[in-house]
Amino acid sequence: MPCDLILALDVPTRETAAPLLRQLRGSVRWVKIGLQMFTAYGPDYVRAVADEGFNIFLDLKLHDIPHTVAKAVESLAPLPIGMLTLHTAGGREMMAAARAAQLQTKPDLLLLGVTVLTSMDAAGLAELGVAVSPEAQVSRLGALAASAGLRGLVCSPLEVQMLRAQLPADLALVTPGIRPAGEAGGDDQKRIMTPAEAARTGSTYIVVGRPILKAKDPAAAARAILADLNPSPTLHA
Repeated sequence: MPCDLILALDVPTRETAAPLLRQLRGSVRWVKIGLQMFTAYGPDYVRAVADEGFNIFLDLKLHDIPHTVAKAVESLAPLPIGMLTLHTAGGREMMAAARAAQLQTKPDLLLLGVTVLTSMDAAGLAELGVAVSPEAQVSRLGALAASAGLRGLVCSPLEVQMLRAQLPADLALVTPGIRPAGEAGGDDQKRIMTPAEAARTGSTYIVVGRPILKAKDPAAAARAILADLNPSPTLHA
């Protein structure tokens, strides 16, 4: 199954983003707009980036009572978005309410359940009173999300192989925590993998930010990652 690239547009201002998006048009299809940019510029910015020809992954990680999350999904449905996140920790009822609202208002929207953030490790979970490993918690929350009707998850690439063995084959798995081979440091990401490794384990999409945003040539960096994800077959004479 081919694996695609999502650019995490985690920059401070739309002025910073503008030249990056110009350079990346034609190389990257998907752009993730998260809390930083959405809080600063709102729905109009989502429309503006979509108007430049990008598919939009809106990463808001909705987490509230079921009625509120369902109404938020309804409110976001008119936007040109292809993916939207919510926290699986909100529980089955919340996820099912969001799914029902999505089916009614935007049937082609992929709702993604966020399992365990890639910044979290076992020690971080223990501080929250979760006395299991990240893998066990991802497994539990992933199964819960699938039972609530969600058709996609956000997880660390380290859990993809496990989820592929446990959950329906058509479930989309979106994996942040990706660092190209030789890239120094994981920053705040603790559970990471290279693009090629993530593709081999079964990721549907990978999310990459800083290795592209901070590159001298962002378009070349994106093309290299895409080539790493889906290498061309070797031609034999």
